[in-house]
Amino acid sequence: MVQIQASARALKRGELAQRTGCNLETIRYYEKVGLLPAPPRAANGHRIYDAAHQQRLRFILRGRALGFDIVEIRGLLALMDGGHQTCAEVKARTDRHLADIRAKIADLQRMARVLTRTSAQCSGDMVPECPIIEALAS
Repeated sequence: MVQIQASARALKRGELAQRTGCNLETIRYYEKVGLLPAPPRAANGHRIYDAAHQQRLRFILRGRALGFDIVEIRGLLALMDGGHQTCAEVKARTDRHLADIRAKIADLQRMARVLTRTSAQCSGDMVPECPIIEALAS
């Protein structure tokens, strides 16, 4: 189980954003959708984030950077939060995600080949006939 340690140092949302490189609105969004727990408020009404919030936000940001969507990250966090995750479960989720990425790469490569062939047929001259438009229209 991944342990998240809290520190005595309290952070305001702006400080949390600065430390993680995350936009303020993104932090609000992650709270709204339940990925990041709402922090307690200080007497002055300011939200007070701790090291556990920072570590969880970094986890979310790393997951997003690797292309995991919100639902997939929610699933990984649920495994982590419940303390019942196994390496096999996390690996299976990761392998599914990797297969999706590889399929997207193959689609992009196919599109690049088609666009390369189509672009090569175009002279780029100032003429009304354009093989690219014709290819798209057919």
